[in-house]
Amino acid sequence: MSNALINTLPSVDAFVDRTHASFIDGQQHQGAQGTPREVHNPATGAVLSRTLQADAPQVDAVVASAHRTFRSGVWSRLAPAERERVLLRFADLVEAHGEELAQLETLNQGKSIHLARAVEVGASVNYIRYMAGWATKIEGQTLDVSIPVPAQARFNAYTRREPAGVVAGIVPWNFPMMIALWKVMPALACGCTIIIKPADETPLTALRLAELAIQAGIPAGAFNVLVGGADAGAALVAHPLVNKVSFTGSTAVGKQVGRAALDNMTRFTLELGGKNPMLVLADADIEQAVAGAIGGGLLNQGQVCAAASRLYVHASRYQDFVEALSAQVAQLKVGAGMDPEAQVNALVSRRQQASVLRYLAIAREEGAQFCTGGGQPDLPGYFVQPTVLGKVTQGMTSVREEIFGPVLSVLPFDDLDQAVDMLNDSRYGLTASIWSNDLGRVMDLIPRIEAGTVWVNNHVPVDPNLPFGGYKQSGMGREFGKAAIEGFTEVKSVCITY
Repeated sequence: MSNALINTLPSVDAFVDRTHASFIDGQQHQGAQGTPREVHNPATGAVLSRTLQADAPQVDAVVASAHRTFRSGVWSRLAPAERERVLLRFADLVEAHGEELAQLETLNQGKSIHLARAVEVGASVNYIRYMAGWATKIEGQTLDVSIPVPAQARFNAYTRREPAGVVAGIVPWNFPMMIALWKVMPALACGCTIIIKPADETPLTALRLAELAIQAGIPAGAFNVLVGGADAGAALVAHPLVNKVSFTGSTAVGKQVGRAALDNMTRFTLELGGKNPMLVLADADIEQAVAGAIGGGLLNQGQVCAAASRLYVHASRYQDFVEALSAQVAQLKVGAGMDPEAQVNALVSRRQQASVLRYLAIAREEGAQFCTGGGQPDLPGYFVQPTVLGKVTQGMTSVREEIFGPVLSVLPFDDLDQAVDMLNDSRYGLTASIWSNDLGRVMDLIPRIEAGTVWVNNHVPVDPNLPFGGYKQSGMGREFGKAAIEGFTEVKSVCITY
């Protein structure tokens, strides 16, 4: 491992040295009882920080805080322009503390400091400002109605959007800060209150964001953080005072969340797994497509729900593509996220490392060709070599299941009908990409692909104004833009006789 690791800020050192508990009603409950849990640095495996896992009374306390704050109207009935101003102050504080937040994210999650700065912080600041603007743009409709009775009566009918209420936001460990804000910001812009439940492995940035929110002027109880494991998450989702659940994570857990929410008829959106295809046509620029496969498939070590993980390449270009991709992946430097020169970093946990290594063992058993990688580098921490698999078939495990690691499977195809069938032959339908310079062919293909997002000559970029979500078992509902606002509001119809 390189000796050129970035020095951590004193504020980061001080934050990780604390034992962290849930953030309820504007403060961390430092005196709370709870099961101690170690938080590890994925690059070394060493203990980074510690938390106290919430028990059932703390789940009740955090929901009561959010419910009380919502009912008080201190946030929900604030003038929209004032909510916007407070959220913009929050954006300014996140930006001002950007390096601190990026370092916390890298130390806690393992990702590159460059990715933490550019995406977790940079893109998140843009998202906060974008969503803050929605606070003043929530609207209903005026409707003409044809109600026959009473005779001669006139009617004024309209709809209004009102905040859903208390929101439970369940956040995964791959982009802990950014995805937390994907839930926090539309909820707060709409006037809701929110409880973020971060993953066990990665609670630190959510807790720091909650502190900054109070500093910005967001009322105590409007933004809470529940620190706990699966039991705490299940109790939160099933709580009768929760009005909306926004979950991002695996399809298996998402189904459990949806079933639990339905018991209380709690509204929910689910952004779930993906086994995302990349389609490289015969006319594609191979150099560009290879770069796209690396950027779209190995971003955050492949720990991205939208990552390109099964690559379909026209048979006439297959060998050139595999050779170029394997050569470039073999040259990628593996190292700690705090090493600015490292290009592939640690996975989030020992458990995730073991899961990816198990999938690689299955690939060997099934006869896949390891063009590069396939092992564990001689480094401390939770690393797996970036891997390219050739000679795979549609039925192999590496093509069917979401590995969530730095593993790319490359398959040839002969004609486009065959390719579309293979792309759609999956229980997932989150994203896909097409690589070609034939615009007419691309436009014909887009409606045939069963995915919530189709990129052309790029893979993985998202924008606050572009709805994001999946078909099939990749989820229900959409993040971003007007779609997100609609997900955190209820529609009320009003009909006045005069």
